[in-house]
Amino acid sequence: MGGDGGVSVTVPAAAKALESIPDLTLNLVGNAALMQPYMDMLRPELRERLLITHTDVVIADDDEPGKALRNAKASSMYIAANMVKDGDVQAMVSAGNTGALLMISRHLLKTIEGIQKPAITATIPGASRQNYLLDVGANPECDGQQLFEFAVMGSVLAESLQGQPPRVGLLNIGAETHKGTEEVRQAAELLTACSAINYIGFIEANALFGGDADVVVCDGFVGNMIIKSSAGVATVIKDLLADQIEKSWLIRLSGWSSNSLLSRLSKQIEPHRFNGASLLGLQGIIVKSHGNASSEGFFHAIEHTVAEVEKDVPRLIGKKVAAIMAAS
Repeated sequence: MGGDGGVSVTVPAAAKALESIPDLTLNLVGNAALMQPYMDMLRPELRERLLITHTDVVIADDDEPGKALRNAKASSMYIAANMVKDGDVQAMVSAGNTGALLMISRHLLKTIEGIQKPAITATIPGASRQNYLLDVGANPECDGQQLFEFAVMGSVLAESLQGQPPRVGLLNIGAETHKGTEEVRQAAELLTACSAINYIGFIEANALFGGDADVVVCDGFVGNMIIKSSAGVATVIKDLLADQIEKSWLIRLSGWSSNSLLSRLSKQIEPHRFNGASLLGLQGIIVKSHGNASSEGFFHAIEHTVAEVEKDVPRLIGKKVAAIMAAS
């Protein structure tokens, strides 16, 4: 029920996911009356794999997270997260109130042993190769140990989805070892001493999109600014290119298709294609969709969630953390 579009986004995205993933079953938690018109348009074989759990209680985007946790146990968000806790579903995707989602998920699912706080992990749109940034909003202030834990979790996620040990970097204002906050320098010391992580050192912001690192770690304040800025820049670049293609007589004379050019570019930088931010560190899989995601974007968030379920990412994180703790 969350996000700017609500059921007009989530239900069509669910239908597309069912079309694309034959063994997938989805449970839509929300107002059944609002969802029904979209359900009526589905083919019977898809409808059989789409369940509905009805509630007309919704946490609004401007609801204070603490209040939502205390007063919204009948809400679609709380019920869905509780389904993950009880094992009724293997994962949850939500485009709703981020603060409420974090608070409810942490309350119900708890963090993995050895992890202090969950972190939101997102794919950077526009990067020359897929890489991950965390934290992007859950923890505006972090100490060195927490940044170290984010690096461990991000490393596990990247390796599970990409199939090879990732290069991990710490976002900093310079590459020199003496630069950065005390927290960043402390995290660097911890990562340097940890042989289980392929730590490559500090990464400056201008290297984020060049593929220098597969996982980039920072606090949630910095990460949130970066992920939103990069999405905005990617959109501006696409719009500027579309405008120049439209004005270029040379491109038109060459017979090139502006639609084809834009289509290829969109595959590389379209923010909605990278939708789906993982709440890593919980004893269950929760994925946050951007609130303004299109139906296509929400579909990609579901796709990403299925991949995490198939790899059982929380178990892998727990195993990695336990091994590091045992070795220290």
